[in-house]
Amino acid sequence: MLELSAVSTRYGPVPMLREVSLNVAKGELVCLLGPNGAGKSTTFNTICGLIAPTRGQVRIMGRDLAGIGTEGLGALGVGVVPEGRRLFPSLTVEQNLRLGHDAARCTRPFAERLAAMAGIFPRIRERLGQAASTLSGGEQAMVALARALIGDPDLVVMDEPSLGLSPKLIDEYFAIVADIHAKGTTVLLIEQNAEAALALADRGYLLLRGAIAATGTSQELLKDNTVRNLYL
Repeated sequence: MLELSAVSTRYGPVPMLREVSLNVAKGELVCLLGPNGAGKSTTFNTICGLIAPTRGQVRIMGRDLAGIGTEGLGALGVGVVPEGRRLFPSLTVEQNLRLGHDAARCTRPFAERLAAMAGIFPRIRERLGQAASTLSGGEQAMVALARALIGDPDLVVMDEPSLGLSPKLIDEYFAIVADIHAKGTTVLLIEQNAEAALALADRGYLLLRGAIAATGTSQELLKDNTVRNLYL
């Protein structure tokens, strides 16, 4: 469903990603780990078409991303959760969710999908008329995830979703991620919280200084010396 083939990127003259190759098959939950500055958010932005590779190729659902464009991801069946939530602060929760639904060009009625999201995220039902800026950090995280899911995507790509959340909220958030994955949604989870991510993932990649430094199943990465030294 997602494949990066020897992708390299730059910010001006500065190399960021160096021949990064990874793939996510249908039904998998794959994590991409790495410390701050490793290139995780650059990878997310490249997958979303916000940064063009200087070399290599990104393919989503078998199609070259260059021919899809950022604005076409939702209609292709891709939901995204950007770092920092990126909600529209002056819009209500319901309006933020409506934007996610319409961007995905979902064929199921908005009211039906909104009810489904309220079932997954009970707090959202109580906050539909509130401006997104008035929500707590945990509530904003849930709305950002609901906005990605409301279009009923086949693939969800998340960038550092646990950032800024308390340990209790992290557990709650990742329990929801595990549940949507169990119901058939494919997930790429880009995370710094290695223990939480590896507890969920089928397999993963470790990104260091813009290059893949290790890959394997979750159990293999838990035993990898580089991962252990960095995180455990």
